[in-house]
Formats: sequence, structure tokens, C-alpha cells
Amino acid sequence: MRITVDSDRCVGAGQCVLSAPDVFDQDEDGLVTLLTPAPGAAVRDAVRLAGGLCASRAITLAED
Repeated sequence: MRITVDSDRCVGAGQCVLSAPDVFDQDEDGLVTLLTPAPGAAVRDAVRLAGGLCASRAITLAED
């Protein structure tokens, strides 16, 4: 799995951070930052949930 984020689309809802805090964070403006672009298997379900919950669709997932 590869993750990309578009901080220009992000609205700062924070659902990604709540769902997968080891992979996503928010900057000082509340916008998404990516901590781990290629997460391990243990957090992939949480990352998929985060992508699905993203209100602005700023998270893109590419499955291996």
C-alpha cells in the first residue's frame, strides 16, 4: 500500500489522525501530514478507514 495526501484539498476534519495516528498527523494549520507513506500490514485496515472517512478526499490509497 502506498499513500499520498493532498494538503491543498484537506479541510482539517482530523478523522485520519483519529483513525490511524501512526500514519497521519496534522500540521499547525490543522492540515494532514503523512508520517508513513508505506505503512505495514498491521495498520492497513486503519489507513483504509481513514481514507474512507476523509471528508475532502485528500487521501489517496494505492494497493500493492
